[in-house]
Amino acid sequence: MACNTSLVQIIKGCDNNAGGLTKFYIAPAEFVDQTGFGFTAGTDTITAITMLSGATFTEFQFNKNVANYEEVGTISLENGSTYFAQTVNLTIPRREAAKRAAIQLIASGQRDLQIIVKDGNGLYWFLGYANFANLTATGGGSGTVKGDGSQYTLTFLAEEPAQAFEVEEAAVLAVT
Repeated sequence: MACNTSLVQIIKGCDNNAGGLTKFYIAPAEFVDQTGFGFTAGTDTITAITMLSGATFTEFQFNKNVANYEEVGTISLENGSTYFAQTVNLTIPRREAAKRAAIQLIASGQRDLQIIVKDGNGLYWFLGYANFANLTATGGGSGTVKGDGSQYTLTFLAEEPAQAFEVEEAAVLAVT
């Protein structure tokens, strides 16, 4: 297949550019209708997500400044391959049985997942669109001093053929 030869200009914006995540939503891939995605014409923006009857994305809540999302492209000129490793790191405060049980559900069977995150700029991103995401590491424990608290740390990874798609807020609100 021939490569698209036209390029699109990127202009430096004047808007504030904040890091971090403010929201995290997760669903088992089998709950998401994989054919039920709407896209804005000419863009890579998801405008609709269709779930199986009664299913929704589940929110995991966390404190400020403890979650991030990273997307690293791996491009092999020798092999002609490109993929994007989408990694989410999330720290959930206060260890307790209910949170342990929720984490155990997503860890059991190395379940395929799809994730929506909201970044510090107020934009939503869909991770694990084509090949799904998986919980790849958990950790945490209790800190040394009282001020350290206790927590769970979770790492999710999706290896995708394309960068994450932006999701319109209305599409997110419809499935959460």
